[in-house]
Amino acid sequence: MGESAPGAQAGAGQTRIPVELQAFFRMAERWNLSTDQQMILLGSPPRSTFFKWKKEGGTVPPDTVERLSHLLSIWKALQILYTSDQASDAWIHAPNDFFKGDSALDVMLGGKVIDIYAVRRYLDAQRGG
Repeated sequence: MGESAPGAQAGAGQTRIPVELQAFFRMAERWNLSTDQQMILLGSPPRSTFFKWKKEGGTVPPDTVERLSHLLSIWKALQILYTSDQASDAWIHAPNDFFKGDSALDVMLGGKVIDIYAVRRYLDAQRGG
């Protein structure tokens, strides 16, 4: 089966970076997301804030917390639906008829929480949730 959540690591509580941000950055690495793509998914924080979050952590606004919740639910759903890490990681980039030929990543990069939620809702339906 797929790997556990990307932030589930020993000693994760020993850092000041919120666990959900740690998980997001590991997931973004697995999905080969650019810095600009990561920033859009996180709600387009200023670059300085983004790099501070990545290096030191810090306060995460409620909008970003909501985005992280949906993104990590998408990660989990993909781990349930696909038995291969490669397949689950590739799905995010693959064209999808449900999204009119766009990839799930293309949809999420629309920049709004509802765009991320649309992908989550689709995956929840696929896994019967």
